[in-house]
Amino acid sequence: MSQKKIIIFSDLDGTLLDKNTFKFEAVEDYFRDLIQKGITIIPNSSKTEAELLDFNKQYNLKLSFISENGSAIHQLDLINKKLPNKISLCRSIDQIYKKFNETISLNIRQKIIFISSLNIEEQSRIFGLPKDKMLLAKERKHSIPIQFKGNEIEKNDFIKLINDVGLSVHSGGRIMNICDNTNKSIAMSKTIELIGKKTDDKIITIGVGDNENDIEMLKNCDYACLVKNENFDSSLINIDNLIKSDEPSPLGWSDVIKTALQKI
Repeated sequence: MSQKKIIIFSDLDGTLLDKNTFKFEAVEDYFRDLIQKGITIIPNSSKTEAELLDFNKQYNLKLSFISENGSAIHQLDLINKKLPNKISLCRSIDQIYKKFNETISLNIRQKIIFISSLNIEEQSRIFGLPKDKMLLAKERKHSIPIQFKGNEIEKNDFIKLINDVGLSVHSGGRIMNICDNTNKSIAMSKTIELIGKKTDDKIITIGVGDNENDIEMLKNCDYACLVKNENFDSSLINIDNLIKSDEPSPLGWSDVIKTALQKI
């Protein structure tokens, strides 16, 4: 008879990490207790590989993770030595830039601010990060962070156009990211597929997020959890039995996880 293998796929900023301090000390003991009990936690974030490696180092963790909104899967060999260390699910940033420049008109481009074109002080202000952490956030391999300065209709037209040329736009708390045709859900499904080939256990997934770019991930996990975010309209998520927190991150993270584990 197979046992249960619980995997938590979690967004970080505003979900596990406090949206202002980017820390989670208030729930860190609980977080570590889950790992000690054999629950696998996989950050599934818009953060870069460099940022997520730094997260592991900062907290002395050995977590597999998914970077840049589902663009790449990292360190699955920490779960099973026979699994790959890294899997890229999309084109490089140079290829994405090339596709963008070939297909997006000058009129639309004039409404876009590329974060990479700004100085480090402006970048740090937009991301809410100190300069040393901002340098890690700039190490993007598969996504282009932007701000769109048009109105809502123009923004929706821009997103449709991007989708029509085989790319995607992911909206998070502070910026938008132009990516290949991938998302957190696709990367999560690929991760489950790979882990499933190396275990006879029944995999049960918990997804935790707080924003628009988490919706597809939440729709495709067994237990969907939404951490309170005052800047996000939760009515956008049409999921049966969605578990919602009354508190923002990080306390909201532990609240929804506890509820999900009780249901399991």
